[in-house]
Amino acid sequence: MNKIRWGILGYARIAKNEAIPAIEESESSMLYAVASRSEEKLEEARKLYTPCMLYSSYEDLIEDEDIDAVYIPLPNSMHKEWAIKAMEKGKHVLCEKPMALNEEEVKEMLEASEKYGVILMEAVMYRYTHRIAIVNEILRSGVLGDIRHVDSTFRFFLDRENTIKMKPELGGGALYDVGCYPLNFITMVMKEEPIKVSAFAKFENGVDVQVSGLLQYEDGRTASLHSGFNAFGKNCSEIIGTNGRLEVPDTFLDNDGVMKLYTKDGVEEITVPWCHRYTLEFNDFSEAIQEKRKPMYSLEDSLLMSRIMDRLLREIRK
Repeated sequence: MNKIRWGILGYARIAKNEAIPAIEESESSMLYAVASRSEEKLEEARKLYTPCMLYSSYEDLIEDEDIDAVYIPLPNSMHKEWAIKAMEKGKHVLCEKPMALNEEEVKEMLEASEKYGVILMEAVMYRYTHRIAIVNEILRSGVLGDIRHVDSTFRFFLDRENTIKMKPELGGGALYDVGCYPLNFITMVMKEEPIKVSAFAKFENGVDVQVSGLLQYEDGRTASLHSGFNAFGKNCSEIIGTNGRLEVPDTFLDNDGVMKLYTKDGVEEITVPWCHRYTLEFNDFSEAIQEKRKPMYSLEDSLLMSRIMDRLLREIRK
């Protein structure tokens, strides 16, 4: 099959460092165009990646009939607008997480996907790693027994100046930026919406820089999430069941490593091989277009995530 021709709507750090290299590595994708409102960034893209087309406006890129799919790494506040505009032009859309600022915006994006007959997916790249595949295998095996608690953390120290992560008008904040990952992991394990949510946050300049939440599910099951960019980095999760406990270091990365499974029989170390999460994500999305199927990460999951995020945001903004 012909490779899917990608347009990059915004030459952001994640596009430059992760998405574009993944597209060039993918056997089912090709970099066709980059749009940026910065001439300096366009010149950098030209030198580093030699796309076929460069556009100084987002409108011109989505008007290009040769583009099959658009990747959106724009600030969170711009996701809905440009995803819908791209879908109106018949483009398939891979949109960076969070899909949008709230559940209503996500619903509008889903409706546009159905109306224009294109694929829309939230770019939750860690779901494609070997690490998460092994976690799901362990969950399906039943070796942990009944799941009673999940704990997940993703935080880092933000030391960049003038970053969109610290601008409330652009959808900045720790929960949107890194907190959505622990919440996503918890939702993957629990597979349903909690019956009760509580949360605490520390704010600086109108932006949450640290967020902790507690989720309560049916039958007394619980989950806790921690996120932030005001302290030293941490990236790990733990799943505790009636018969065992699984430690998942580097939960959201694609490096190699070791997970530990604790049961009555002792401790088993499980080797995790390296992979390129972004390449696997673009492979799946491009092949979904070619094969006229749904990609691995579902819109139903994105909708559930946005609904729980709304509840957490209401708690921390009280």
